[in-house]
Amino acid sequence: MALAAQGFTDPAPAGRVDRRHLRRVMGRIKLLQLDSVPVVVRTQYLPPFSRLGHYDRALLDRVAYRDDEWFEAWAHEASLLPVTDEPLLRWQKQRAEEGDTWKNLAELARSEPGYVAEVLAQVEERPLTAGELVDPRRRDGEWWGSRSLGSIALDWLFRIGEVGIRRRGNFTKEFDLLERIVPAEVLARPTPTAEEAQRELLVRSAAALGVGTAGDLIDYYRLPVREGRIRLGEVVEAGGLSAAEVEGWPEPAYLHPAARLPRSADTLTVLSPFDPIVWNRARAARLWGFDYRIEIYVPAAERVYGYYVLPVLDGERLAARLDVKTDRPAGALQVQGAFAEPGVDSAALAERLRSHLHDLARFVGVDDVRYGVQGDLMPALGGRRP
Repeated sequence: MALAAQGFTDPAPAGRVDRRHLRRVMGRIKLLQLDSVPVVVRTQYLPPFSRLGHYDRALLDRVAYRDDEWFEAWAHEASLLPVTDEPLLRWQKQRAEEGDTWKNLAELARSEPGYVAEVLAQVEERPLTAGELVDPRRRDGEWWGSRSLGSIALDWLFRIGEVGIRRRGNFTKEFDLLERIVPAEVLARPTPTAEEAQRELLVRSAAALGVGTAGDLIDYYRLPVREGRIRLGEVVEAGGLSAAEVEGWPEPAYLHPAARLPRSADTLTVLSPFDPIVWNRARAARLWGFDYRIEIYVPAAERVYGYYVLPVLDGERLAARLDVKTDRPAGALQVQGAFAEPGVDSAALAERLRSHLHDLARFVGVDDVRYGVQGDLMPALGGRRP
């Protein structure tokens, strides 16, 4: 049910992937989380690949940052969402402007109102990066680090909904007025109350998950926990979701009315660490017994699986994890570690996985796949034993 809700049982594209397929994926998962670490490829490109196979990454850039069908917002962390969702996030911006959230940014706005207004005036003239401000005002400080005052002002204007973000090459933020990104007819829609918006976001979370605990649903759009639980009770009372029990789950669950239980799921794919299937680590453990964390910030000597590890979805289980990086100078996808989960037939999995890894290599723009020595799955894949 969880995999169907996320689009893993949808029919594969019959031909070349086009924007209709990307829209279908977005319709399923509701948002794409962003992250700046491009070890394999920037993370927003991987969830569509996991559900559709190979596609032109430039197409996603056009949909998101040229044609403005999607826009950047703070949802499940920094994310891309359909522009039509903009009214549902206005309550967050209102709270930021009132100083209830992002208090350090609000403090800047109060202490430097003239400079913030000057920065906004420059964005009104033309889209720009922080470095293109007339006076970026470099500064140092314990909280701000090396960020310029201009960068912080732009961040504040983004949090309160005055400006939006597009991306240039190398994932550089370009700030523009939100009204030049989100269509006028969307901006003209009535603003829901915070309560209305939170109820709708919980229903959308349930649609994306199929079934989930209160914590699962609240986490999807990172709603305030206390308010989220109150709103969830209101949604259930109104019949928007049904209370349910899931065998083995200690907490109550909530079921979306459109959730379906297919006979099977037969997908083999790698997943981004920020894919909705695994971004909630507690849910991944509860559904698949998959204990997962990103070890980027773990000292090298203490890492268990590797620096940037991609889970492997095989059918209805998370079957393995791969420590992967793209080595562009060498023109290769480097599989540095490969680890099977307990009870997995390594030979059968490796037979299917090798072809998929070549597809992933082609997708990220290299020609070869090279195998290292780490992990019990590596010999079956063709790598060397440690």
